Amino acid sequence: MGKNKTELLTTEVRHLDIKKFDFASLIDEMQGTAFQARNLARAAKIFEQMLKDENCGVILCLAGSLISAGLKKVVLDMIENNMVDAIVSTGANIVDQDFFEGLGFKHYQGSPHLDDVELQQLAIDRIYDTLIDEDQLRICDNTICEIANTLKPQPYSSREFIYEMGRYLETHAKNKDSIVLQAYRKNIPIFVPAFSDCSAGFGLVMHQVERPDHHVSIDSVKDFRELTQLKISAKETGLLMIGGGVPKNFAQDVVVAAELLGAEVPLHKYAIQVTVADERDGALSGSTLREACSWGKVSVVHEQMVFCEATIALPLIAGYAYSKGVWQTREARAYNDLFAKTHSKIPA
Repeated sequence: MGKNKTELLTTEVRHLDIKKFDFASLIDEMQGTAFQARNLARAAKIFEQMLKDENCGVILCLAGSLISAGLKKVVLDMIENNMVDAIVSTGANIVDQDFFEGLGFKHYQGSPHLDDVELQQLAIDRIYDTLIDEDQLRICDNTICEIANTLKPQPYSSREFIYEMGRYLETHAKNKDSIVLQAYRKNIPIFVPAFSDCSAGFGLVMHQVERPDHHVSIDSVKDFRELTQLKISAKETGLLMIGGGVPKNFAQDVVVAAELLGAEVPLHKYAIQVTVADERDGALSGSTLREACSWGKVSVVHEQMVFCEATIALPLIAGYAYSKGVWQTREARAYNDLFAKTHSKIPA
């Protein structure tokens, strides 16, 4: 490889701007094709229908490494234009990548053929063809610890803690183009059910070791209860799931949880999943939405699987809905208002 750290971390990942393109004509043409092009076109139409439905709350599920790959602005445009009402995500997207960039750091273009032993020696982390400065990630870990240190010692849902991360960025962000910050401003809840499985986990471990008797913890059951509460309040809901894993299952399961609590709620009315996983191994990420219907989670009237890589599919689906302009008359839901204001700081 023979390059130093500065030479490797040179070409920044640029976030794609769906507002620069007219996706409507492309997607309309794709409806007349076949295979995944036609599936993707149908998914885009369902997403548009989701946004037109005045009674439907839209839940965006994010798995995989999306923000580091240049999709941050796509999600930001969805937030800022009332195209999403709640987010369920992996910690990597929200903390290691979005919050990380909010602190002023960058992701860089690299190659899957770089020497990983040399990268490790240079403190550079690789995500396929994307590079991150490990030393900067440590600053992200430490910042999470600092935020935890300011909070009243008690259990928090991930949504509550991410709200505090947004509050932190309101005054400390070096890059205001942040999903965490804009969701905080728009009162959009973000849930990360496996919150410790990312940079936040390292920060919270440091926080708890420093304060063994008086510390913040993350209550994953509270996460589940809060998202179930959101489903009960919203009633009609639609899912746009990018990838699978924990965010997919977590968002789908709230229908069953609501029923167990005695609430009469409908199945998720709309459901789209973009994935490259295979259903034949029985794993969740590739399991079809029709299979989810058998579990009492998703209706099969407006559902579409799209077997396509996320960096291709999400801009097309979101870009189509943006181009059609239905968001212009859609009202914000501000679902964070459903929950008690328990964001308690330690008294100064």
